[in-house]
Amino acid sequence: MAQRLYALGRWAARRRGRVLAVWVLLLAVAVGLGTTLNGKLSTEFSVPGIESQEAQDLLKEKFPEAAGGTARVVFEAPKGDKLTGARGQRAIGATLKKVSEVPGVLKVADPTKTGTVSKDRTIAYADAVFGKPAQDVPQSAKDKLDDALDAAHDAGLKAELGGTVSTPPVEVGGPAEIVGVVIAFVVLAITLGSLLAAGLPLLTAVIGVGVGVMTVQFLSRFIEMTNTATILALMIGLAVGIDYALFLVSRHREQLADPEQDVRDSIGRATATAGSAVTFAGITVIIALAALASAGIPFLTVMGLAAAGTVLVAVLVALTLVPALLGFLGERMRPRKKPAGAGGTGGGRRVPGAWGLAWGRLMTRFPIPVLVVCVVGMLALAVPAKSLRLGLPSNETQPTASTQHKSYELLQKGFGPGFNATLLIAVDGTKVPAKEREGIVKQVAATVQKDPDVATLAPPNTNKDGTLTVLGVVPKSGPDDQRTTDLVHRLRDEATEPVDRAGGTAYVAGQTAAGIDVSAKLSSALPLFIAIIVVLALILLMIAFRSVLVPLKAVLGFLLSIAASLGAVVWVFQYGHLDGIFQVAAAAPIVSFLPVLLIGVLFGLAMDYEVFLVSRMREHYHHHRDARAAVEHGVERSGRVVTAAALIMASVFGGFIFNHDPIIKSIGFALTIGVLLDAFVVRLTVVPAVLALLGRYAWALPRWLDKAVPNVDIEGDSLPPRPRRGAGDAEE
Repeated sequence: MAQRLYALGRWAARRRGRVLAVWVLLLAVAVGLGTTLNGKLSTEFSVPGIESQEAQDLLKEKFPEAAGGTARVVFEAPKGDKLTGARGQRAIGATLKKVSEVPGVLKVADPTKTGTVSKDRTIAYADAVFGKPAQDVPQSAKDKLDDALDAAHDAGLKAELGGTVSTPPVEVGGPAEIVGVVIAFVVLAITLGSLLAAGLPLLTAVIGVGVGVMTVQFLSRFIEMTNTATILALMIGLAVGIDYALFLVSRHREQLADPEQDVRDSIGRATATAGSAVTFAGITVIIALAALASAGIPFLTVMGLAAAGTVLVAVLVALTLVPALLGFLGERMRPRKKPAGAGGTGGGRRVPGAWGLAWGRLMTRFPIPVLVVCVVGMLALAVPAKSLRLGLPSNETQPTASTQHKSYELLQKGFGPGFNATLLIAVDGTKVPAKEREGIVKQVAATVQKDPDVATLAPPNTNKDGTLTVLGVVPKSGPDDQRTTDLVHRLRDEATEPVDRAGGTAYVAGQTAAGIDVSAKLSSALPLFIAIIVVLALILLMIAFRSVLVPLKAVLGFLLSIAASLGAVVWVFQYGHLDGIFQVAAAAPIVSFLPVLLIGVLFGLAMDYEVFLVSRMREHYHHHRDARAAVEHGVERSGRVVTAAALIMASVFGGFIFNHDPIIKSIGFALTIGVLLDAFVVRLTVVPAVLALLGRYAWALPRWLDKAVPNVDIEGDSLPPRPRRGAGDAEE
């Protein structure tokens, strides 16, 4: 492997013009296709096979007017006034007239006729039903809905928009994301000691992300995917793209610190050694993300594959484009010598990784106290994860200044906490005799009304041929309350019995029920998913390091990072701590697919740091057979780079914490805290301490297994002798 990558790196440096031209062409094609032939991204998280999704599909087929997108207009009277007054009625009438004229609206319900007015007559709502799903309603129609509220505002009423149609689009590229990239550049400049060298990883990462994300945008024309898929691909692709280039550039400049090192040979050796680590790390990330498909949830599968594809592009960029650009830069990448007396050894040579050596020696000198402090601290952070609750985001989690959040609060104020947790019971009487259908619906309604946790039961709504009836159920508790979850299960067990006996089918659905179903589906898929990536890690790391204990230690450290990260996410987003700092609109359950996504992404990134750090330890041990010195050497040589890589990833992910979308916000926070904990606590602290305790046994491999495991030569032993400076050019 090292020999092939060495040849690839030298070839890319020699044919640098062609390599650069190919990547520029790929970027141009991807941008052209992604911007002109892109598909429509969805905001719905549909999961085939769950009861709520089956009900939604049934409504689309047999009762489309009940399955279309809904815009809910919520009114509140001025303080001391009522909506039932003449002024309020005129304002509501004028507003709803404009709403009914919005293209795509089939009907608008009048609050005074439907009775959707609060008991104190200060809050009311009207639903505008569209003839198409919410995700298909164009932005122009949404803009006209906003304009339609002007009549109410002019009359002194408060008017806000809720419903499925009003979900705001996900946008990136704001100040926070830009600040994250700027911080990444500063970290690169400090780490590499050169503005020119710092700019190279950013440039190659942008090219790789451009190719990857624009390709994903183009593929959305043929594959249904959520807008979160492209954001995740952007986050992961940008972070790993910068890091992978950093590892190669850093290794190249470290080698060029030797005045006799030939530039082109150094490019080849950096591609062979650091490139081997990049390849292993990239494959691990790709397979971990692709393993999200094991959950059996289409939108999660697409998210994982989209991000995995972008990571693959980042690996290819690191192995081809980065060596090509290093070839263009030539001698300009060679570190400058420090003047005598400015620090370093004799001759003005700088000593790299001085703090890393000190840190490594500290870890190897006091391994047991270090392990106790780190493990206890991580377990303390993990405690809140025991109360983890999963769900789908509601308008409550939208920014507090948004109309969606305000409408949620008004509805809760006027109609109780359960109003935003409305459930739907769909009774399919296709196989039931027509004369029995009405009676069955009455039995269902009677059972529902008897339940102590039901606040209101809406009148039944039947489709044109009378085969499908929908009942709206308003719980007494909110969407995030455990009592609401219990109610859903109880209704499915008890309220559907009359329909089942008659040969029909009944479903309990709605957004709240969908959140419960998706969470249950993901929880059942989690053990298999974890098993897949754990086995994967053991195999790949065993091949890379020819060791049994190193992979086991890596997996245990990863599980510790996951537990602590989930605990921090629960503490902030579910408990509501630090909500002002992170702009969390409301304490609410964690997005249902976040744990699976966090495990997949963080696993790949954790293995990145594991490979980059331990590969230098393995390399030193392989050559010198001194276990303790190998640990210190690995931290000395890779500690600074791993630190920079973690800070860069945290900066990139951290920029997304302040995105207005609650899903992106929570993903950004989870990945940021996960990367920081795994890199600084586990990889740079726990790993050296454990390896110091294990000594030479850490690098042992049973003889029978040693024969079975292929030798990938991650240390670069098979590379040719170093040529003298300038000899590489002469050879070409």
